[in-house]
Amino acid sequence: MRTITRPLASLLLLGGLVLAGCSSSGAGSATDATEQVVTSDATGTTTTASTAAPVSVEEALAANIPAHETESEWDTATEVTIGLADGASTVSGDGATVDGDTVTITQPGTYRFTGTLSDGQVVVSSTADGVVRLVLDGADITSSTSATIAVEDAEQAVVVLAEGSVNSLADTARTVAEDADEPDGALFSRVDLTITGAGSLAVTGSTNDGIAANDGLVIDSGTLTVDAVDDGIRGKDYLVVSGGDVTVTSGGDGLKSDDEEDTTAGYVAVLDGTVSVDAGADGLDAASDVIVGGGTLDVTTGGGTGQTLADDASAKGLKANVTVVVGGGSTTVDAADDALHSDAAVTVTGGALTLASGDDGVHAEQSLAVTDGTLAITGSYEGLEASTITISGGDVSLVASDDGINAAGGDAEADGMPAGPGEEAAGEYSVTVTGGTVAIDAGGDGLDSNGTVDMSGGTVVVSGPTMNGNGALDVQGTFTIDGGVLFAAGSSGMATAPGTDSPQASILATFDTQPAGTVVAVATADGEVVASFESAKAFSSVVLSSGEIVAGETYEISVGGTVAGTATAGLYDDGDLTGASTVATVTGGEYAAGGMGSAPGAGGPAGAPGAGGEFGGDVGERPEPPAGGFGAPGTLPGRGDGATETTEDDAETPTTT
Repeated sequence: MRTITRPLASLLLLGGLVLAGCSSSGAGSATDATEQVVTSDATGTTTTASTAAPVSVEEALAANIPAHETESEWDTATEVTIGLADGASTVSGDGATVDGDTVTITQPGTYRFTGTLSDGQVVVSSTADGVVRLVLDGADITSSTSATIAVEDAEQAVVVLAEGSVNSLADTARTVAEDADEPDGALFSRVDLTITGAGSLAVTGSTNDGIAANDGLVIDSGTLTVDAVDDGIRGKDYLVVSGGDVTVTSGGDGLKSDDEEDTTAGYVAVLDGTVSVDAGADGLDAASDVIVGGGTLDVTTGGGTGQTLADDASAKGLKANVTVVVGGGSTTVDAADDALHSDAAVTVTGGALTLASGDDGVHAEQSLAVTDGTLAITGSYEGLEASTITISGGDVSLVASDDGINAAGGDAEADGMPAGPGEEAAGEYSVTVTGGTVAIDAGGDGLDSNGTVDMSGGTVVVSGPTMNGNGALDVQGTFTIDGGVLFAAGSSGMATAPGTDSPQASILATFDTQPAGTVVAVATADGEVVASFESAKAFSSVVLSSGEIVAGETYEISVGGTVAGTATAGLYDDGDLTGASTVATVTGGEYAAGGMGSAPGAGGPAGAPGAGGEFGGDVGERPEPPAGGFGAPGTLPGRGDGATETTEDDAETPTTT
């Protein structure tokens, strides 16, 4: 059983954002959630209790043990020179001995290595206080029996890549007993290890990991290429990349930290530099937190989107047991599984993310928050999924073959039977939008909450489903809007809108299906265009809520004109009605009786499907991704044969009030 309990009282809470177990009725405080608890047993079952998400990279780092530091300068006159040669290695100075093709370092100091060992090893066994610094200056070491460099004992170890040098470390494939206490990386350290310098190092791990440190591991600079049959680079207490150019190809995880005992350890942080990972399993995998604060990070897992995974396989891009925090840099992920995944919380406070996923773009078991930055999900099954989702800033765009944004949790199919339309009970789930821009292109429900939706700012634009078994908006509880701009276009069978008692008025209209490429405009009775949108998909309903919509006023929905003005998330604030025709006339704040609206204060669907549009068939298991991955949504996978796609032949009657 593993338990992580982390004090968080010193962390600022994002607008009182707390996870399940805390009050959802209002803003919280530091006393609402002062611990972060994740437990997991031997079967991999994970349970998360009350917690709060760090709101910045700095706070996430402060919740963990600090990475070690080391001196970057030394007196070259004190160096010990070691020449490597098969059966003839030499040492010039004190502190090192040679026995056959094994060189042993016995005391602190700086040791410069040149030459080649075709089957040998460097062992560090220093019991005295002080740093052991290994300068690789054209060193090429291969070992068939153990790690090429094994730091067994030292206060701290540093590997320096001499400027302009080319170095290579490789172990050969061999069988190691599971309970054997021997080095499990081609470059291995039992103490804190730093890799730095202005040269290059290629590491090949043919038995297990490429680089492995049983304490902390810091990559400060240098050009590092790692190819490993299992994990690429592993630091048990932490793995911090603060610079350099790192390329990892691994059969297992790419970058990993796996300390499951110390509650302040087990984190992976990319703070600067360039990191490229191609992993058979997870790209970045942390027992506690994955933190991205800067640099360039490019991750491919499981062969990328479109690849089929075994039931027990994990090929997530960035995966953490506690939190994933992205606050800077450029992150690109192409994952066969979730692109970003946390067993508790995901927070995006900055940076630029481009994600492609064979499953969810971003998945958090508890909370997901976007406060700033750019988040683009180019393909996914579901775009954003968590119990509570908060967007207060930044620019979010996503493409999903199923739901775009989904506030949900638990096992919806625990009884073996999926819930039918309208059968799900509103749970303690929520979507809150107070700022930023959100553009959703969904094949299933566009904006979906099994609980509530509250919007008071920002812009949300939904290009929703074409078939009537889903809706551009789908809310089981109350849907309240008190600011911002909301626009949704999609099918009409499950069309819904914010509650009519919301402080900000909305309009909802259904009409005959319009083909993809059609411009739809909302205008006042005197012809002033409030908004226009060019739909990339067929649609038969429109929802608009903004400060321009006045309760009780009449609005005309027209198609066939052109967009104009300034666009935000694809929605224009003006339009040209030349050549357009009116397909519906509606009243602000009022929805036609039985015409897809909501009871006051509610956001759930009402009314029967539009003519010609049946509800979709049963929802099955989450599908295997098609060849090429989940791209632009078309027919929603995982639906039964009863699902129908809205076509121009569907004869919905225009809504008029």
